[in-house]
Amino acid sequence: MKSMSYAAVAAAVTLGATLSAGSPAAYAEAAVGLALAQQQNCMSCHSVTRPFMGPPLHEIAAKYAGREDAVTYLKHKILDGSTGVWGPVPMPANTQLTPDQAATLAAWVLTLK
Repeated sequence: MKSMSYAAVAAAVTLGATLSAGSPAAYAEAAVGLALAQQQNCMSCHSVTRPFMGPPLHEIAAKYAGREDAVTYLKHKILDGSTGVWGPVPMPANTQLTPDQAATLAAWVLTLK
């Protein structure tokens, strides 16, 4: 059996806590987001709950929760990268992702607030 990293376990626990009262469809959609984040190495720089190279995903979700265009905004940050938004470490562009994958990741991140 493949072992899970601490970040992956924390993400799974947070996912369960976030969606415990949600619908099965919401849980399935969030599980897709988590799996994509793990497959695309997002968890190499981010954790759900603690600072790492990048900011914790729950802090990103909280910061942008009030924006009507939050999914679109985060999708572009994921695809294009950014510098200086969360400190001196740049977020690299994720050119291997499709716009739909980036939107899925952005929507998933926003569930983690």
